[in-house]
Amino acid sequence: MKREMVMVLGAVILLSASVVFAQNQAEPDMTIDAATRSQVIDAVLNDLNEHYVFPDVAKKIEGLIREHQKSQKYDRLTSASAFAKALTADMREVSRDKHLNVVYSYKPVPERKISAEPTEEERQGRRNYGEAINYGFERVERLPGNIGYLRVNLFFPVEYGGETAIAAMRFVADTEALIIDLRDNDGGQPEMLVLFASYFFGTEPVQLNGIYRRSTDSIQQYWTMPYVPGKRYTGKDVYILTSKRTFSGGEAFAYDLKNLKRATVVGEITEGAANPRDVYRINEHFWMGLPTARAVNPITKTNWEGTGVKPDIEVSAELALKTAHLAALKKKLDQSGTDEGRNSGIRKLIETLQKELDATLPTKNK
Repeated sequence: MKREMVMVLGAVILLSASVVFAQNQAEPDMTIDAATRSQVIDAVLNDLNEHYVFPDVAKKIEGLIREHQKSQKYDRLTSASAFAKALTADMREVSRDKHLNVVYSYKPVPERKISAEPTEEERQGRRNYGEAINYGFERVERLPGNIGYLRVNLFFPVEYGGETAIAAMRFVADTEALIIDLRDNDGGQPEMLVLFASYFFGTEPVQLNGIYRRSTDSIQQYWTMPYVPGKRYTGKDVYILTSKRTFSGGEAFAYDLKNLKRATVVGEITEGAANPRDVYRINEHFWMGLPTARAVNPITKTNWEGTGVKPDIEVSAELALKTAHLAALKKKLDQSGTDEGRNSGIRKLIETLQKELDATLPTKNK
C-alpha cells in the first residue's frame, strides 16, 4: 500500500475509498495545459498558506514554487503525474515533510466538505479494503517459548478494525512476552493506536501523546482507556520491531511506548514522519496531502519528525525478529527460577536461535 492512500495519523479522508485505494495501482496518465498547471499551483499554495501546520514554512514553499513558475520550470511538464511529483518534490525540498504531497488521480476526485460524513458507498469501500488486509493485522501467532507475535501493517479505523485488534490481543493474552512487528507499518488513525496501546497499561489512564492542531491552536491529548475487552497485557515484556519503512502512526506507537518505557524497540531508525495530515481536493484530478497538525509527546515535548524513532537495540530489519525473540527468551530464562526442566528447554531454544542468528551475521562480526 502506497503512502498516498494511507489514512495517516489524524487524517480526515475526504476522498471516496475507490479513489484513495486506486493509488495502489498504476493509473492512466493525463495531458495537462498551462491553465491547469496554473490553477493547481494557485490552489495548492492557497491551501498551504491557510492550513499547513507551519505557516512560515508555507510561505517559503510559496516563494520557491513561484520562483520556479516564473522561470518556466513547470512549462515543459504536460504529464499530470509528472507535474504532481514535481510539486511534491519542490514542497519537500523546503519542508522535509514526508506527509506533504500532491497526488494525481485519473479517476475524478469527488467534492466533499471537510465536515461531511462518509457516504455508505465510501464506508463499504473501506470495509471491503479492510477485510482484504484483515484490517492491518497480517500475522498473529505464538512463537517457540510461548512468545507472542503480532505483525501489524496498518492501524485501521476502530469502527472497522476494532474487533480484529481485540481478537488478536485475546490470542496472545497468555504468552509470556510479545513482539509487535511494525517493520512495514504505514500508519493509521489515532483511535486504533489508543485501543491497541491500552492493552499494555493498567486501568489508570496514561497519556500516550498529543496532537497540536493549527485550526484550533490547541493540543488534543490521547490517553489509554480505563477499560478494554479481554485481558490486559501488563507485567510482561513487549518488543517493537521497526525498519526504515516504518511510517507515521507506526512510528507514533513505537515512540510513545518507548518513551513510556513500556516497550523495547528493536530494528532500524524509522522514516521520520510525525505531522498528521488531512486530504484536500485541488480539482477533479488532483488532491493534496497536507499536514495540519504535529505530534507533541508529553515526555519529550517534541516528536520524531525528520529524525525517526531510534531503536533501543539497533540491528538490520532482517535480523530484528530473531534479535527480539532471543532477547525475550533470555529474559525469560533470567526470571524462570530453579525449575531445571523448564530452564533446559529455554536454553535449547536460545542456543538454536543464537546459531540461526549467528549464521546470518556478516563474517567480520562472527
